[in-house]
Amino acid sequence: MNKKRIGIIGIVILLIAAVYGFWHYQQQQEKPLTLYGNVDIRTVNLGFRVDGRLASLAVDEGDSVQPGQLLGKLDDGPYLNALQQAQANVASAAAKLALLQAGYRDEEIAQVRSEVAQRLSAFNYADSFFQRQQGLWAKKATSADALEDARTARNQAQANLQAAKDKLTQYLSGNRPQEIAEAKANLAQAEAVLAQAQLNLQDTTLTSPSAATVLTRAVEPGTMLGAGSTVFTLSLTQPVWVRAYINEASLGKAVPGTELRIYTDSRPGKPYHGKIGFVSPTAEFTPKSVETPDLRTDLVYRLRVIVTDADDALRQGMPVTLRFTQP
Repeated sequence: MNKKRIGIIGIVILLIAAVYGFWHYQQQQEKPLTLYGNVDIRTVNLGFRVDGRLASLAVDEGDSVQPGQLLGKLDDGPYLNALQQAQANVASAAAKLALLQAGYRDEEIAQVRSEVAQRLSAFNYADSFFQRQQGLWAKKATSADALEDARTARNQAQANLQAAKDKLTQYLSGNRPQEIAEAKANLAQAEAVLAQAQLNLQDTTLTSPSAATVLTRAVEPGTMLGAGSTVFTLSLTQPVWVRAYINEASLGKAVPGTELRIYTDSRPGKPYHGKIGFVSPTAEFTPKSVETPDLRTDLVYRLRVIVTDADDALRQGMPVTLRFTQP
């Protein structure tokens, strides 16, 4: 009788163990996949595109800034001077081009016409005198030197007359196309210098590219800065990501767009929400910064999870726990 009772008890114990084992197995199968990672917030190093003396800074470390907000200014005196000089050069080049395109004034043309008339009169007199000297030379009534002097005077008057005619032709035809083209090129060059001067003056003001928090204020007013020197380091408000890793066995569950809950130690009962935005196509060893129960020598794939309801409580490098909403 005792043996029979012991056998029944053994069977009951085996049934209980089997039921518990099956229940535990089901619990493990239905348990949501859990991953571990760190918050990844993008930072921006801001600096002036031009060099100069730092005149003022408008924000300090820890301040929140909005897109387009003024952060700092350089001493813009040298750039204002350069701008004024560039504007003057443009005005000068434009005036010269307009002068060449307009050609010569009527008064100038009339003056050259008068000069041609004077030269013509002088030539007619010199030619007439030369003709008389030739007649006298034929009668042996003048010397060879007098004849040669008359010829020279006639030739000089003819050259002067031709020069005046050529000048009148130039004034009537206007300036050469090559001169006008050169003036246009000079104006375009001056305008390019002016545009650069305007841009340089604009770059003496530093503004925020997006909503962010000031992490670092690297310099103080009065500092002489080189172009590109870091003045502020900003932590962008958006986007906020979580960098996590998943092993190959669970890789099939990491589909872009899959929703997850994100838990932090500071608010364990209030998870953030996110979705998978990127899955690395290549495997790598688990980095030391990730707290995971798996062996660190296991090959894993990197995930980028976009936090859809991020707030200021999420900080760069903060460890988080990610749980899939579906088992």
